[in-house]
Amino acid sequence: MRLAAIQMNSGADVEANLRLCDRLLGDAAADDCKMAVLPENFALMPKRSRDKVVHAEEPGNGPIQEFLADAARRHGLWIVAGSMPLVAPEPEKVFGACPVYDADGIERACYRKIHLFDVKLPDRDESYQESWSMCAGADPVTVESPIGRVGLTICYDLRFPELYRRLVDDGATAFTVPAAFTSVTGEAHWQPLLRARAIENLAYVIAPGQYGDHPDKRSTYGHSMIIDPWGIILAERAAGDCHIAADIDPELPLRLRREFPALANRRL
Repeated sequence: MRLAAIQMNSGADVEANLRLCDRLLGDAAADDCKMAVLPENFALMPKRSRDKVVHAEEPGNGPIQEFLADAARRHGLWIVAGSMPLVAPEPEKVFGACPVYDADGIERACYRKIHLFDVKLPDRDESYQESWSMCAGADPVTVESPIGRVGLTICYDLRFPELYRRLVDDGATAFTVPAAFTSVTGEAHWQPLLRARAIENLAYVIAPGQYGDHPDKRSTYGHSMIIDPWGIILAERAAGDCHIAADIDPELPLRLRREFPALANRRL
């Protein structure tokens, strides 16, 4: 089965971002992909992080979710929708949420980002405090899909391997990692962390990213990747609005786990 990772340079104009998103999803469908994964913040990268509150939607209701359901139907795609703002219990904050739609436009799951990026980068005048504008989710989420059971994660989650072990224990044979990795951390850690999560869990990793400069003066790394369970990079693109695609064998993770039983040999 062929699937796609969508790479974007999103800005503050939601309608413009969704138009670009629709074009790239159409390109993926024309490439015979049956599933597409969008990057983090695909619909909105605002100048100020708290501007996301203006566009936050109630679960199951709102123009961004309506767009996603309609696009899934029109393009005949399963869509793992990166992240978008959903209403949170605190009125000045949002959840970074990843809804999943099947090819009929029906929502099958929704994950809320657990690990928030509260970081000051070493030796740089650059810091991020996602908890200032976001609420953290609490629950790991997997969803049964045409490529098997998929564990849903978002960006900074990548640095917490215990989450991926939990998703494997819940049956995941693939992970999605939509991201807006900074250029600095991306250059240092993006590929090694993605390949590690694939190798140590014998799972596919589909990791679409934001790239380039954004209204909040953040520069993101791009380098969207699809990685197989042996750690081989099947597709990659450094920059540009595009989709990358690879053919996925849903049986490969299960076969590798039988032949190379590292997961079964865990002691802790």
